[in-house]
Amino acid sequence: MKKHSVRLYNKEDYHKWNEFVANAKNATFLFHREFMEYHQDRFQDFSLVVLDENEKIKALLPANRVEESVFSHQGLTYGGLVVSQKTKLPDFILLFQEVLKFLNQNQIQNLDIKILPLIYSNFLSDELEYLAFLCKAELTRKDTLSVIDLTANFKYSHGRKQEVLKAKALGFEIKEVNSFDAFWNEILIPNLNEKHQAKPVHSLTEITLLKEKFPKNIRQFNVYLENKIVAGTTIFETETVAHSQYISGKANAETNLSLDFLHHYLITNVFKGKKYFDFGISNENQGQNINKGLLFWKESFGARTLTQSFYRFDTKSYEKLNSVLL
Repeated sequence: MKKHSVRLYNKEDYHKWNEFVANAKNATFLFHREFMEYHQDRFQDFSLVVLDENEKIKALLPANRVEESVFSHQGLTYGGLVVSQKTKLPDFILLFQEVLKFLNQNQIQNLDIKILPLIYSNFLSDELEYLAFLCKAELTRKDTLSVIDLTANFKYSHGRKQEVLKAKALGFEIKEVNSFDAFWNEILIPNLNEKHQAKPVHSLTEITLLKEKFPKNIRQFNVYLENKIVAGTTIFETETVAHSQYISGKANAETNLSLDFLHHYLITNVFKGKKYFDFGISNENQGQNINKGLLFWKESFGARTLTQSFYRFDTKSYEKLNSVLL
């Protein structure tokens, strides 16, 4: 049996961590330390590094700790055990078992994981779904993502086609910009406050910082009418997916068309070479409900449903993996 050791991430691992993430089969720029640490004041980092007997990294777990529970990761959209392109199922099982064992030996009762949706993996990587079954992990939440497969023959609804045609005649102008100030201050913050009494997950300062760190991955597209901003979308771009992190526009009949115009442009021009366009979730109440109107709008572009699972592993369940491999 291969020998592995597990320990907490430390600052000396910074470059090796990022290099491993860049070449992993199931990771995106969200797992880069610069992205994880922009909100380090909010989370107690508990990221793990799995090493072989030669001190070579074999796996990583982006994570934070809250009392006797570890999460992968509360500050990220998804998480899980990050492995190399060469890692096959038997090795994945052993690596994950070592992580659970380490956590259990350090008085951690639970490991909560937001599974990385398959569209974000560079290679097929669904091992954690199988391990959740083996470990009898608790399914704590299920979200639905609205995704367009850009490689397939997707179609707009008749109504959405008509709205896009109307929008084209109104004289909207789309610009990709480096500054988030106008969108955040004039559109996003007022809308979230009015509709949900909420704020963006990222402050203006934070999204500006992240843009500086990841200029090719975080992109802002605004829509203007008579030189005034009326809508915008913040895109998080990975190798396989363009994801609308924020979508917002001024609330009136005319400028509502601006979001149709913008996303038609993004889907058919800017990101037509991607595999997927991810509108994100329409869920509320921890996945129990769906915003029907929002879902209808996304599906009218040809988006269809992909689910994301949230699991809670009892760390004692590492013992259940002892006899899996015959």
